[in-house]
Amino acid sequence: MAITKEQVLEALSNVIDPDLHKDIVTLGMVEELYIDGMDVHFTVNLTTPACPMKEQIQRAAENAIIHLVDENAVPHVTMTANVRQNAQPAAAPNEPENMLAGVKNIIAVASGKGGVGKSTISVNLAVALAKTGAKVGLVDTDIYGPSIPTMFATSERPNINTQRKLIPIEKYGVKLLSMGFLVDPDQAVVWRGPMVSSAVKQFLTDSQWGELDYLVMDMPPGTGDIQLTIVQTVPLTGAVIVSTPQDVALDDARKGVAMFKKVNVPVLGIVENMAYFTPPDAPDKKYHIFGKDGARNLAARLDVPFLGEVPLEQMVREGGDEGLPAVLKDESSPAAVALTEIAIKVAQQVSIRNMTQSATQKVEILFKP
Repeated sequence: MAITKEQVLEALSNVIDPDLHKDIVTLGMVEELYIDGMDVHFTVNLTTPACPMKEQIQRAAENAIIHLVDENAVPHVTMTANVRQNAQPAAAPNEPENMLAGVKNIIAVASGKGGVGKSTISVNLAVALAKTGAKVGLVDTDIYGPSIPTMFATSERPNINTQRKLIPIEKYGVKLLSMGFLVDPDQAVVWRGPMVSSAVKQFLTDSQWGELDYLVMDMPPGTGDIQLTIVQTVPLTGAVIVSTPQDVALDDARKGVAMFKKVNVPVLGIVENMAYFTPPDAPDKKYHIFGKDGARNLAARLDVPFLGEVPLEQMVREGGDEGLPAVLKDESSPAAVALTEIAIKVAQQVSIRNMTQSATQKVEILFKP
């Protein structure tokens, strides 16, 4: 008896995506289905190339064909990925946000205070996502203290195209823009708030980012001008909050979460950086120098995902100073493994957010006298 497409789709409707909690047929992941005798060919198009359940879903799809369609069937499953986004309302032809039309997801990496390793997390998040095959951009919105040039070991100046748009430079598969590429490293940027806000807007809307799956934004600390400018300029997919375990950092991280919730930006999760120190000569020991599980407990109290903890490692600092991010410098180190897992969890949270929540709208902030 010949195998039909209807039988195949019915069988595959029993394969559930572990993150989205729906079957792959309902989610529209099954594509290019055709049958040649007992050979069943189809593609499963995942929502992110960083999906850690890829092999599990593939095995489940193969088993569904053999056990629910025909034991003699031979499944040929091609696994691909296409990062999704929420449908955004169309912009008028002259609106500047059209320049971000090819950017599927914008992720803000923020903290309530400085010194918690937010730039380290941003850089390694962007590079780790790029390593999965995703198209990634990274914009440094810290105008006064840009870190990206040092952490990528590049001082190249961006070019300008014929439409007078900045062209991001590229390294390690990541497109980059930073004020540090535009000013002498020995010179300070002495600007008032409106000038800083204007520069951030230019990075976002007057730059040729092209097609991106993820645009990671390394935010300055705090909840002030730049943060408000960003939520008024572009619709953020979500925010990642970085903190260390100590109470001083957690107090400010809590405010960061509150700010994004106030402007209706989903919080994708909290990262605990500098979680513990393990001496190289005693790998089974952990010293919780800044406290233990502070960010993990905060995430539980605020009912937001906990994305992971990154140990305090000399290699991470060295990689940042050398311009070789930890996820490239030593992939097997505890910190690099943790950072890679965090990137995967961020991609998961973006997929879940896009499938379960409506698109984020730009925020209109009105000041009353």
